[in-house]
Formats: sequence, C-alpha cells, structure tokens
Amino acid sequence: MTGDRVNARLDARLVPCAAAAWAVTLVGLYAGERAALAVSVMAILLAGVAATARVRGSRAVRAVAGPLLATFLIGAGYGAAVGVRAGVAETHPLAIAAARGASVTAEVVLDGDPKLLRQNHFGGAPQVRVPASLRSAQLGRERIDAGGSLVLFAAADTWAALVPGQRITVRGTLAVADGPGLEVALVRAEGPPRAVAPSPLHQRWAATVRERLVSAAHTVLSPDAAGLLPGLIVGDTSNLPDDVREEFRVAGLTHLTAVSGANVSIVLGAVLLLVRALGIGPRTGTALAVLALVAFVVVVRPSPSVLRAAAMGSVALLALVVGRRRQAMPALAASIGVLLIAAPDLAADAGFALSVVATAGLIAVAPGWVTRMRARGCPRAVAEVCAVSAAAFVVTAPIVAALSGTVSVVAIVANVAVAPVLPPLTVLGSLIVVCGAVWPPAAELLARGAAPMLWWLLEVAERSASLPTAELAVPAGAAGAVSVVAAIVCGWVVVRHRRLRRIVAVAALAAAAVCVPMWIRQPGWPGTGWVIVACDVGQGDSFVLSTGDGGAVVVDTGPDPATVDRCLRRLRVTRIPMLMITHLHADHVGGLDGVLADRSVGVVVTGPGATGRPGGADLVATARRFAVPTRETNRGELFTVGTITVRVLGAGPGGGEENDRSLVARADTPIGSVLLTGDAEAGAQEALLRSGADVRADVLKVPHHGSRTSSPRFLAAVRPRVALVGVGRDNPFGHPHPETLSTLHELGTRVLSTDVLGDIAVLRAGSGALAVVSDHRGTIGP
Repeated sequence: MTGDRVNARLDARLVPCAAAAWAVTLVGLYAGERAALAVSVMAILLAGVAATARVRGSRAVRAVAGPLLATFLIGAGYGAAVGVRAGVAETHPLAIAAARGASVTAEVVLDGDPKLLRQNHFGGAPQVRVPASLRSAQLGRERIDAGGSLVLFAAADTWAALVPGQRITVRGTLAVADGPGLEVALVRAEGPPRAVAPSPLHQRWAATVRERLVSAAHTVLSPDAAGLLPGLIVGDTSNLPDDVREEFRVAGLTHLTAVSGANVSIVLGAVLLLVRALGIGPRTGTALAVLALVAFVVVVRPSPSVLRAAAMGSVALLALVVGRRRQAMPALAASIGVLLIAAPDLAADAGFALSVVATAGLIAVAPGWVTRMRARGCPRAVAEVCAVSAAAFVVTAPIVAALSGTVSVVAIVANVAVAPVLPPLTVLGSLIVVCGAVWPPAAELLARGAAPMLWWLLEVAERSASLPTAELAVPAGAAGAVSVVAAIVCGWVVVRHRRLRRIVAVAALAAAAVCVPMWIRQPGWPGTGWVIVACDVGQGDSFVLSTGDGGAVVVDTGPDPATVDRCLRRLRVTRIPMLMITHLHADHVGGLDGVLADRSVGVVVTGPGATGRPGGADLVATARRFAVPTRETNRGELFTVGTITVRVLGAGPGGGEENDRSLVARADTPIGSVLLTGDAEAGAQEALLRSGADVRADVLKVPHHGSRTSSPRFLAAVRPRVALVGVGRDNPFGHPHPETLSTLHELGTRVLSTDVLGDIAVLRAGSGALAVVSDHRGTIGP
C-alpha cells in the first residue's frame, strides 16, 4: 500500500472518546449533578463489561472492546468532573440566595469584555452582559469567600469601558441562572462598578493595540470598512453598522467578523512562512509561532470562544503544514477534550459546535473533493477554495438551520468569491495591528492598502444578500436540521449519478425559464398587492402598511435595528411618510436606527407627552440625528397617507404604566380595517370601549404580544377575521398566552404569529378577498 493511501486513511480512534466527553458534559450542563453522576456510573459499568470482553472475547470482539473501553472510561471521567462542578454550582451560597432574589455585594474579576445587549425588552438605558469570576461576596452579615462563575447585567454607559482582568466590586440583585452552564447566579448591577482596580499589564497593552487599530481604520477608511476591519482581525464588531452585519449574515459570511480558526491558521501560517524564508530552525520557528499565537489570543481576548478558535486553527494548520490528515483528526479530538476540561460551558456553545464540525469537514471532506476536482482538470488553487467553502457549508448548514431557521443559498458562492482576499487581508490586518502598537502613521498607511479588499468583501456581501431568495426559511430545531441533511443527501446522490444529473439539469433549466421572468417582474417575497406585513423582529412589534404608491407607514420598530431593516429591505421600502411609535418600551422602539437609516422618513409620531417620559429624549435625539422631525398626536387625529387612512382612537392616560399609554389606531386599507393596539392592556382596552370608539376591524394586531392581559370583551368587540401576533420564538414570558389564543379562536379568528411563521403579509387575493402569505410556509389561504 502506498504512503499516500495510508496518509489518506483517517485515524478516527479518538473520535468516539471526544464524542463521549462532549455528550456527558452536555448532560451535566443541562440536567445537573445527579444526571451527570448517573451517566458516569453507567459508563463505569459498561467499561467493566468492555474490559471483560477484551480479556475473554475472541479476536474480533477484542478489537471492538478496546476502543469501547477507552470511550466508556473517558465518558465516566468527564461525567464525574462535570457532575462535581455542577454540584458545586447548584449548592453555592449565591445560587441558594438567588432563589429568593437577595441583594449582594461581590468582589469579582472580569472574564471578558462587556457585550452590549441588542434587545432590552422593557426599555431603559442600554445594558451590557459581563462574565466574571467571584472572589468574595457579602450577603447581609454573611461573608462568603468562595469562587464561582457569575454573569453581570449592568448599564452600558458606566460598564462598557471595563476590560477583562479588572477586579471590581459590584452591588446588585441576584437572579437564578437557569440556562445550561455552570454559572452560580446572575447579578443585576445597581449603579456603576466600585473599587475598580487597574487591569493587568498585558490587558492594558491589548486594549491599546485594539484602540489604535480602530483609530487607524476610522482615520482612512469609509465607515463600513472601518467597522469591518477590526471585526475581521480581532473580532471587534462594536462599530460594524447594522445593515452590514445583516448583509454578512444573509450571505453566509458572518464567520468572517468573528475570531475563528481561519484567522489563527492564516496568522500562524504567515509566521511559519516568514520563519522558513529567514532560514530559522524548526525549534526556534515553532517557539516564534507559539509566541505569535499567545500574542494573538491576548489581543483578541482569551475568552473560551477565542481559545476554541486557537485550538481549531492550530489543528487546521497542522493538517496543512504536516500534510497528513491522519495526524490532524486525533489532534482535533484531543483539542475537544482539553477545551471541555478548561471550559465545560463550551459543550453547549453553538460557536464551538460550528468550529468543531467545520474543522472536521476541512480534515475529512475537503481533501477528497480537492483530489476529485483536480482529477477533472481543475487548477489546484481553485479546487482548494471551492472544496473548502463547499465542505464548510455542507457540514455546518444543518446546525445553522437548527439554530436560526434559515439556510443561505448564496453562502458557497459568496465564500468562494471572498476567499482570494482573505489571506492577504488577514496578514495585512495583522501588520496594521503590529504597526499600530509601534508607529500609528504606518498603520494608517497600511490600512489604506486594505481598502480595496475590504470594498470587495462589502460588495460581495451586499450583492449576495440582495439577491431574491438569498436565504431560505426552514423549520427551526431538529426538523430544520433533518430537512437540510435530507437535501444534502439528495444532492450527493444526484451528483454521483450521471443520469440523475441530466434529469435535474433539465428540471432546473425549466424552472429557471419560468421563475426568472417572474422574479424580474415580481421579485421576492411577498409579491405585489400586500397591504400589511407583520415583521418577524423577535420579541417585539413592527408592522408595515403599504400606502399603495411605493411608500409605507411603519408602526413600531421592534427591539433590534438589524431585524427591522431586513424586513423593510425585503419589502423594498425606501420611503416612509410616517413612522408611528405606540409607546417607549425598547421592544417597540429599540430598532429605530434600522428604520431611519438610508430611508426617506417624513415624521415620527408618538403619543401625548411621550417625549417627556423616560426614553423620549433618546427618541427625539435619534430622529434629529437623521434629520427627521417628531411630533405628538392626540385622540381623534386623522392621517391620510396614500391609499390608507389612520385614525388615532386612543392615546393612553397621562399616568399609569407605559403599556397603557400605547397609541391605539385604526387604519382603513384596500382590504378592510386594521386595528393597531401596541401593548395596551385590559384597563386601556376597557377605557377605549367606554369612550365609544369604533374598534371593529378585519385585522387585529393582538395587544401586548398575545399576553393574558387582554380583555375578552375588547376582543369580542373587535371580532377580527385575522389576528397577527408579533412575538419571539421561545420567549421567557409565555407569549402568546393560551387563554388569549382560545378567546380569539372561539370568535372564529385565524391567529397567526411571527414566532411560528416568520414575516406575515396580508394582501388582497384575485377575488378581492383577504389572503395571508407567510415567509416560512407560503400562502396560508383566504
């Protein structure tokens, strides 16, 4: 047997061990101490059976029993380890105190950068999430000197500038950490951090390096490119515009704006090439590569995700430099084991799963595809780029589908298109980082050289994301993963059989002959004739009403600029004569930037007194930044915009809760009336009925995301044919509530929610009747 064939055969003996370690760690994170220890005991018993078989069994049995014995022993060890850690977290004094919502003063060390929360459902100042390690805590008169992991939630204005490694004192309220992980509690901070100690020297150096990179980028590059460069090089996406972020997501290029194994591979590869060019020996070269890896990890922050990327990148580089996949697969399995010991929480991290699967695809799948493509005459460079992009997409698409409910159709082409510029751009970016630490003018000069490559990335992302059906909606969860796997298997079968390839090619040409002209005349979803669309913005509201002349009235913006911008882009809405904000909770106004940016907006309309309430000044300031005027409206006011007329039925009382201050409006449209209710609850609804307002409507925007706070009498008075619920998937509030849904169903109403169907459009059917089209399921019916 030739050396090449031996080298091509993967050594997968450690893969079952890594899988067992991963599986039992997941059990411990999700099910707790008892489940993990039970699995560990079961694994020990099975190891005993395997050991007996290895001693007494036949030769074939012994060959199987050996790997099984190792797998069960590894599983038992990891089960015991995560079980002990889970038990410590469950019985920690702060975990017990969190169950009663106690107050605490804790001394902690920050483990990562403060991350801005993009959705703050109940308004107020922007919040950040900060992982931290406990050093000591004061619970009443009791002092606790114990370790443990905490997650802090705090105001962004006073916490965002902190860096990892700083020791601080925080006072706040404890809450139960009920997600998968080993955090002992959550802490909702009260006020700014106290007793803030200086960060370690290496972290101060890393912060300076990052700041100079950002400064160099913003000095010489366009805003989009300046926000993208730090994301590509050090994973800092804080300045990346929301529309660019969304374009990269749709195009399947999001992995470029996060620190990944590819970054590590390219940086280490450049170091090794430089070492070889200078004639430095292998030992010194290896030491320099390790030093570069350590510096890279320090600059981009040594968080678990970065350590994961460093491990995966090193494995990928091993496969490239050594040229022996046989050694790379055991290295990948060993890296998984080491990382799960160092940071067990990675087992439940989606990024970890994607990195592992993508690296495995690079090792196990891509080389074979490269060989087949080269056998058909394809140049090696082209074959490698196409094979790596396709392999990464194929192995990660089921996980992405399960997590997001979408599959990017353009991901392979987009990744192939950007692949040529990524290595030189990463190396150049690393040089910008180095020069910025020593001589900033040189960093600015190099940043100018990166401009054409950054332009190409932005252009590919924008054009890919703007294509019709650039991404397909699939069911989230296991159903989506299974459907994508089935599609991939069908595609593989077609590729392997010539006759099937011909049949599929003919069918594809026929479909293109029909669909392309339709896309040209009526591109994308939801087609022509739509009147109202409920945008899927997560746990929040944003509704768009067509004015019939290419414009639209938008009611609320959802919590996140990127999601509402995506919806409006798909609807091709560039002109908004009126934006109505029903009330000032962030799940209705948090996406304001996403509506105002790059669109012509006539006026922002709010309820009476809104601009003087908490959050009102921020709304006015944001609108002023985009040169858009704001005005308050009152009950009875009428707005005529194109083919629709909007009448304000209720403007909420002067006092009370923010929800009951919601504007309630009725829009008369070509398909009938639409009642827009914001988050008005039972008290405001009853007051509206007592006022004698005509609330009867064909379409109802269900109040407060379908919560149980709606009055049955109010719903009966509206008696809608269709009810639309803006609500987030798996939201923690139990929306929509079964009682509200039951009341609507009893009225004969068709209830449709964005968490299940995605974007929902109500339009006029050919007969003039009302019809509904779902982003996820197509036409639902009249």
